[in-house]
Amino acid sequence: MTESRIKRLATTLMDATTDKDPLVQEQIYKALCHLGESEPEEILNACDEYLRQHDKLGYPHRVIILKAMETIVRSNISLLDKSMAKVVIFLASHEMTKSKEMIRDWQQAASDVLVAVGQRFINKVMEEVLSKFQPGILPHFFVVQTFANLSVANVFGMVPFLNSILGTMLPMLAMAKQDHMKSVFCYALQHFSESIQEYLANLDKAPDPTVRKDTFSNEIFSAYEVLFNSWLHHREAKLRLAVVEALGPMSCLMPAEKLEEQLPKLLPGVLALYKKHPETFSISKSLCQILEASVSVGSRSLDLLLDPLLGTLHPQICAPTDPSVPLTVKNHTEVLRCFTVLACSFPDRVLAFLLPKLESSNERTRVGTLLIVRQIINSAPSQMEMKKPFILSSMKLPLQDNSNKVKRALVQVISAMAHHGYLEQPGGEALLEFLVRQCALSSEAQARKQPPDAEDLTSDGVRSISVNTLFLLSTTVDRMNHVLWPYLLEFVTPIQFTNALTPLCKSLMHLAQKKQEEGDNASLIRYDLNANLPSPHALTTRLLVVSSQPFLGDARGPSALRLLNVLRCVVHPALDQLWSKKVPLLVEHLEENTENSLVQKEWEEKLLLFLQETLVAVPDNAWTCHLVLEMSRQLSSYNGSSSEKNFLYKCIGTSLGACASKDLVHKQLQELLETARYHEEAEREGLASCFGICAINHLEETLAKLEDFVRSDVFKKSVGLFSIFKDRSDTEVEKIKSTLILCYGSVAARAPRELLLPRLEADVLKNIFQYFNTKVLGIKVEPKDLTLKLCLIRSICMIGQAVCSGVKCGDFVFSRKAELVAQMVEFIKAEPLEVMRTPIRQRAMITCTYLVILEPHLSDPDRTELIDTCLASVLAVPPLEPAKEREENGAEASYKEALYGDTIDALKDLLKSLLQRNLTPHGLQDMFAHLGPWIKSSKDHERERAVEVSAALLDFYLGKLNVSTVIPFYNLGVLVALFSPRCSDSVAAVRQRAVDCVYSLLYIQLCYEGFARDHKDEMVEGLKALKKGLEEPDFTVLFHTCNNIAMVIGKRVPPDQLMSLLLAMFEGLADPDKNCSRAATVMINSLLKERGGVLQEKVPDIMSIIHSKLEEVDEEHVRKAAQQTVFILASQHKSVVVSSLLSSSLPFDSHTCAMWRSLATEPTLASQILEQLLEKINRDVPYKESKSFLLGSGAERVATPLPLAATCALYELMSAPEAGPAVVGLYPPLFVTLLLRVSSTVGVQLPKNLQSKERRSNGHHGASRSLQPCSCAVETLKVMLLRGGSEEVAKVVGRSGGWELMASPEKHHDGVASLAGAMARHAGPRLPLIVKNLIPTLSSVFDSQRVTTTAFFAELLNNNVVNDLILLETMMDNVTGRQKDTCLLVRMLALRGLGNIASGAPEKARKHGAKLLASMVNGLDDKDDPHNLVALEAMSSLSKLLNHLEERDVQSMLLHIAIRIRPFFDSEQPELRQSSIVLFGNLTKFSEGDGEVFFEQILNGLVTLLLHLQDPKPEVVKACKFALRMCGPSMGCEGLCDMFLNHLREDRSLHYGEFMNNVCKHLMQTYPEMLNRLISTNLFYFKSSWVDIRAAAPMFIGFLVLHVDEDHCQQVDLDQLISALNLLLKDPVPTVRVKVAETLGRLVRVL
Repeated sequence: MTESRIKRLATTLMDATTDKDPLVQEQIYKALCHLGESEPEEILNACDEYLRQHDKLGYPHRVIILKAMETIVRSNISLLDKSMAKVVIFLASHEMTKSKEMIRDWQQAASDVLVAVGQRFINKVMEEVLSKFQPGILPHFFVVQTFANLSVANVFGMVPFLNSILGTMLPMLAMAKQDHMKSVFCYALQHFSESIQEYLANLDKAPDPTVRKDTFSNEIFSAYEVLFNSWLHHREAKLRLAVVEALGPMSCLMPAEKLEEQLPKLLPGVLALYKKHPETFSISKSLCQILEASVSVGSRSLDLLLDPLLGTLHPQICAPTDPSVPLTVKNHTEVLRCFTVLACSFPDRVLAFLLPKLESSNERTRVGTLLIVRQIINSAPSQMEMKKPFILSSMKLPLQDNSNKVKRALVQVISAMAHHGYLEQPGGEALLEFLVRQCALSSEAQARKQPPDAEDLTSDGVRSISVNTLFLLSTTVDRMNHVLWPYLLEFVTPIQFTNALTPLCKSLMHLAQKKQEEGDNASLIRYDLNANLPSPHALTTRLLVVSSQPFLGDARGPSALRLLNVLRCVVHPALDQLWSKKVPLLVEHLEENTENSLVQKEWEEKLLLFLQETLVAVPDNAWTCHLVLEMSRQLSSYNGSSSEKNFLYKCIGTSLGACASKDLVHKQLQELLETARYHEEAEREGLASCFGICAINHLEETLAKLEDFVRSDVFKKSVGLFSIFKDRSDTEVEKIKSTLILCYGSVAARAPRELLLPRLEADVLKNIFQYFNTKVLGIKVEPKDLTLKLCLIRSICMIGQAVCSGVKCGDFVFSRKAELVAQMVEFIKAEPLEVMRTPIRQRAMITCTYLVILEPHLSDPDRTELIDTCLASVLAVPPLEPAKEREENGAEASYKEALYGDTIDALKDLLKSLLQRNLTPHGLQDMFAHLGPWIKSSKDHERERAVEVSAALLDFYLGKLNVSTVIPFYNLGVLVALFSPRCSDSVAAVRQRAVDCVYSLLYIQLCYEGFARDHKDEMVEGLKALKKGLEEPDFTVLFHTCNNIAMVIGKRVPPDQLMSLLLAMFEGLADPDKNCSRAATVMINSLLKERGGVLQEKVPDIMSIIHSKLEEVDEEHVRKAAQQTVFILASQHKSVVVSSLLSSSLPFDSHTCAMWRSLATEPTLASQILEQLLEKINRDVPYKESKSFLLGSGAERVATPLPLAATCALYELMSAPEAGPAVVGLYPPLFVTLLLRVSSTVGVQLPKNLQSKERRSNGHHGASRSLQPCSCAVETLKVMLLRGGSEEVAKVVGRSGGWELMASPEKHHDGVASLAGAMARHAGPRLPLIVKNLIPTLSSVFDSQRVTTTAFFAELLNNNVVNDLILLETMMDNVTGRQKDTCLLVRMLALRGLGNIASGAPEKARKHGAKLLASMVNGLDDKDDPHNLVALEAMSSLSKLLNHLEERDVQSMLLHIAIRIRPFFDSEQPELRQSSIVLFGNLTKFSEGDGEVFFEQILNGLVTLLLHLQDPKPEVVKACKFALRMCGPSMGCEGLCDMFLNHLREDRSLHYGEFMNNVCKHLMQTYPEMLNRLISTNLFYFKSSWVDIRAAAPMFIGFLVLHVDEDHCQQVDLDQLISALNLLLKDPVPTVRVKVAETLGRLVRVL
C-alpha cells in the first residue's frame, strides 16, 4: 500500500509538470527531489515507469523529471544498487538517443543523468553507452558529449577507456559531415586531452600508474591531423573555435617530434584565426597551451616563428578591454601569459621588439607595450635582471607622454619596477619625479585640455592611481625606503608640486618615522650627502604657508603639520619640546572642524602665534634672519595663490618683529616695497599686514622706511615708468599710493599706543593725505580711484579705532578730527543717490562712528551736515529688486543685499555714537528733528528705514539712560504723536517698529519719573503682545490694536503733556498715509444718546439709512459712528432692532454684519439679544420637506428662513470679542441649541431663492463664509465655543477633522463624538446642564437629533468626567433605553456608549456588569442588522468591557458568545473579522472555570487564526497575533505558548513559513491525535477567496505531515488529501500551485 501511495504521489507531481509557470515547475522538481531523498529507489522507479508509460509526454516536461532523477542520483549515489543503476542508465540512454534529431534540453538532461550515475557505476554506464558507439556508424551527438563530460566527472574511471574510444572515434571523424557533430568531436577531444593530463599529473593517486603520455600520443596526433588540416579552415566560425579549443590541450599530448614538425604550420594557422574571430579568448588560451608545450619540448622552430607571434599578439594587448564583457578581460590575461612564456625563452628578442614600440604615435600601442613590460618585469624577474639599465633607459619617451592612459600604464610599470629593484638603479630618480608630477596634476586644467571622449581617462584618475602608488611604495616596499628618503623632500618646496603635497607629506612622514625607529633621529637628513635638499628654513616656510589653507588639495594642512612635527629636530634642536606639544594641538583643531566651520582668521592667528613662539624658542638671531630671507625668497612663488601669499606676508612681518637686526629689517622692508604687485588687492592687504605686525616691535624703522620709500628713486622711477603708458600710469600710481596709505593705517592699528599718539598727526596723517591729494598747477585735485578712496577710509578708520582703544583716549585732542569727518562727508556726498554699488558709504560712516567719539566736539553745523548727509545717502536709496529678481541675479544680488544691510547698520552705529555725546531729551529731540521728515515720507522704503533707525536709537537711549534727578521728559507727547499713527502704517515693518518706538518712549518717561531702568510696567509690556495684531494689514485688527495702544499711551502720558499729545495727533490727520490719518476716533452720536428713547417707530428707517450710508461711504470713522449708533438704538429698542436686522436679505453683507457685532459691546444687552435669537431658532421647524421633481428621488429637505437668519446673526454677534461674557452666561442653552441645529441641518438644502445668491457669492468672494445651513451652523457652534472660553475644545475638534465630519451625513456621529470627547476633557463643568438639556431630545421625532444626542452621550461615557459629575447612571439608563430604537445607527451608538463605560468608569462597569453583558449579547442577536453593524459594535464594546466584568457574569455567557462570533472569523468584511478575533482573544481570560469546553473552541478556531496571519488586511493580522498570544497559555504547550508570545509581537515582522513550521512541530508533539482534524479544517480553506490563505492552507498541511510521528500517520485520509491537493494543483494562481507541489513532496512522511 505504501508503495502505491508514494507512487501515486510521485505520479501526481509528474502529471503537474505540464504546468506552464516556471516557479511551479521548479517546485515540482524540488518536491520530486524531496520524495527521492526519502525513498530514492522507489522514486527513480516511478520516474522510469512514468516516462515509459507516457511516451508522448512533451520533452519540456520530460526534462523536469530527468533533472529530478539526476539530483536524486547525485545525492544518493552511494545508496543505489547495481540493479537500480542499470534501470536508470537504460532509461537515460533511451531518452538521450530516442530522437535522431537533436533536442538539446531533453537530451542534455538525459546525458546529465548518465554522467551522475557514472561517478560510481562508470563500467555500467560505459557498457550501455558504448553499445551505441559502434565502429563505422556515426554516433548520436549526446553519446559523444556524454563521453566528454564523463571524462571530466570521473577522470580515474574514464581514462582507461579512452584509448579504445579514441581508436573507435578516429575513423568517425571523416564520417562527420554536419557541423554540430564536428563540434562535439572537438569538445570530446579537448576534454579527453585535459583528463589525460590531469591523470598523468596525479599518477600517485591513479588506479593504473603505468599509463604514459605516449599511450595516447599517436591517436591524439591522428585526430590532430583531421582537426587541423580539414576542420580548422571550415567556414563556420563556431566550429573553428571548437577546433582551436581542442588543439591547445591536444598539443601537450602530441609526440615531441610531431609537435616540432607541425609548429611551422600550427602556429601560423592559429594566429590566422585572430583575423577571423572578434572573440579571441579561446584562440589565446589554446595558443598559450601550444607555446607552453613547445617550450617544454625545447622546440627550435619557435625561434623562427617569434616575429609573427609577437606581431600578432601585441595588437591583442593594445586593443581596449571592456570590463562588462568578462571574455575580453580573460583574453587579455591569456595573451599576457603568452608574452611571459616567450620572454622567459627569448628575453632579448622580446625586449628588442617591445621597447621601440614605446616611440609609436599610436596611443593604444604605447599603452599596450607598457602593460606587457609590466607583465614581464613581474613574471620573468630572473631573465630581466641584466636588462634593467636597458629597460630604464627606454622609459625616457614615455616620461614625456601627455596621454593620461600612457601615464597610468607607466605608473603601473613604476610600481612593478619598485618591487624588483629597478628604481635603485641610475635613472630611477626620473621615474620617481614622474610619479610625483602625476600626484600634482590639476584636475581643472586637465579637464579643459581633454576632448570629451567617454573612453578617456581623466587626470583625476591618473592622480588617484599615482597617489595610491606613492603611498604604497613608501609604506609597504621596504627596499624603497633608502631610495625615497630623503629624496622626496626635494619636491616639497617647488610650487609646481603643490597639488602633490598631501601624498608627499604622508609618505615622508611614514619614511621619517621608520628612520627614527631605526635610531637615526640625529642624522635624519644628511645635507652633506644630499646637496639638492631644501633647507630647514625653506621646509618650515613652505609647510607653514600651505597649512594656512588647510583644506585645499585633499586637506593638506594636517599632513603638512604632521611632517613639520616629524622634522622638528632637523629644523632646530631647540624646537623639539615646543613643537611636539603645539603641533598636535593645531592638527586636533583642524580635525575638529570642516572646511565650512573653520574660522580662517582664527586659524591664521593660531599659526602666527605658533610661529612667534617658535622664534622665541630659538635663541639664535642668525637663524631668525635666515628664516626671514627664506620667506622673502619664497614670496614670488605664491603669485598665483593670493590667500597663501597674504599669509606669508604676515609671517614675514612676525619674523621681522622678532629680528634683532635693524639693518635686516630696513633691507627687507625696502625689498618688499620694491617687489610688491600693487595692482592685486590681496597683495596690498598682505603688505599692509606685514608692516603693521612689524611695527609692533619696530615702529620707528617701519615709519621711516615708508617715508623713505616715497622719497626714494625706486618710487620716482615707478611713477615715471608708469607715466609712459599714459592711461595706465594714473591707475598704477594710485595703487601704490593706496597700498602706502593702507600700510600707515595698519601700522597705526597695531603699534603701541604710547608710541603712536605723539607721532600720529605729524608722521602718519600728514603722509596719508600727501599720498591721497595731488596738485595740478597748484590746485588740489581729489583722485577718483575707488581703491585709493577705500584704502584712505579704511586707514583713517583703523587710526580712529587705535585712538579710541587707548586707555587715555579722552585726554587726546585730535586736532584734525573735523577735517577727517569733512573728508568722509565729501566721500558720502559723491556717491550716487539712485543706486548703492560700492561700500564707500558704509565704510565712511563706520570711520565717522569712531571719529565723533574723540575730542574735540564737532561744531553744530558740521554735526548737522554729517547727520543730514548720511540720512539722505542711505534712506533715499531705492529699495532692492523683488526677491524673484534677486534670485535670478544670483551672487550680485546677494552682494547688494548684504551691502544694504551693512550700510543701514553703519548708519545706526554712527547716530548712536552722536547721540551718546548728548544723552538728554534735548539731544533726542535734535536727532528726531533730522529724522522727522523721513518718518513722514510718502515713500514706503524711506519711512521703513527711518522708523527702523528710530527704533534702534530709542532702544539705545533707553539702555544708556541714567537719571540721577527726576526731570520732565518735556517732548514725550510730541515724540509719541510722531510714532503712534505709524502703528497703522501700510507697511507692516513700519507698524512693528512704531510699536517698539512707543514702547521705548514710555519706558524713558518712566525712567524720568524715577522708576528704575529694569522696572517692568504691565501695561507698557502689553504693547509687545499687541504687535502680533499688526502683522496682517487687516483694518479691523489694526485699528483695534491701535485703540489698545492709545489706551496704554493715555494712561501713561503725564497730564501736562496730554494737550501737546492731542495737538500733535491732530497734525497726524494730514499724514500722506491714509491708514495713519484714520487713527483718530470721533464721537458723533450725542443727539441719539439724549433723544433716542422716543424713536421706536423710526428705528427700522434709521437702520435702513445707516445701512445705505455705510454702502456709500467706506471711511473708518463713518463705520465706527454707525456701529455706535446701532448699539445705542438696541439698548433702547431691542426687539425692533433685532427684527429689522433679521429681515435683511441673506447672506448678510459686511455692513449688516458690522451692525450685528456692534450689539455685543455691553454684556447685559448682548445676553438679551442672544436669548431672543435662540427663541427664534427653537420656535420654528429647522426644515421643510418638498418632493423633488426628479423621478424616483426622495423628498428634499429645505431650510426654513427664520432659523437660518437667526443662526447667521448668532455667528456675527458672537464673533465680536465683547460677546464673551454673554456667551458664557448662556453657555448650556447656546451649546445644545446649536448642536441640535447642526444635527437638523445635515443634508438640508438652501431655499431656491438663496441658492443662486450663494453661487454668486462663492464666485465673487471665494473666501467668504458659506450660507449652507449645516456649514453655517457648524461655524456658529465653533465661534460660540471660542467666545464661551472653550477655545481648546474648538482647536482639538478642528485638529481631528471633527467639524468636517459633523457636516457629513455619513460621518456626522463621528464628528459629534469628537466634540463630546473634547468637551469632556476641556469643558467638564459645563456638562451637567448640557446633559440635562439634551436628555429630552432622545425622544425627538427627528432621527438626526436622536443620533446626535446618543453619539454625544456615547462619547461622554468614554470619559471619567461623567462619573465625577454624577451623571453616569442617568446617562447609562437613557442610553440603554435606546437599544430598541427604530434607527439602526442609534442602536449601534447606544452599544458603543455602553462599551465606553469600560474606559470612562471601569468600577461602574463591574457594578453593572450583568446588565451591560446582556445588552451586548442582545446586540449580537439583533435581527434587524443586515450588514452586521450592530453586531460589530457589540463585539468591539464587549472586548473593551471584558476586563472589567465579574468572571461569573461572563462565564455564564462564554460559550454562547464564542459560538455566536465564530462565523465572523471568515467574514468578507475586515472589520468583522478583526473585532470577532480580538473578542475571541479577550474571552480566553475567562476560560479557566470551564477550561475543557472553551479549549474545544480554541481548537476549533486555531487553524483559522493561524491561516488569517496571511490575511490581506494588516488590522486582521494584528488581531490574529493578539488572539493567538492570548490563547497560548490555555493550550497546555509551553513551547507553543512561548512561540506565540515571542514571534507574534505587534512590533515584530513574521517569517510566516518558518513560524508555521515550528508551530506544526509543537502541535504534533503535543496533540498528535489532532492531525486529521487540523488537516480537515485546512481543506475547507482550499476554496478561500483570499490567495494568500489558499496558499497557506496546503503549506500548513505540509508542515503538519512533516512533523507527525509515524504512530499517528494512519489518521490521515491520504486519498482524500491527495485528491484535494490534486484539485488545488489546478489553481489559477501560481503561488498556490507552488505551495501544493511543496506539500505533495512532504507527504512521503505519512505514506
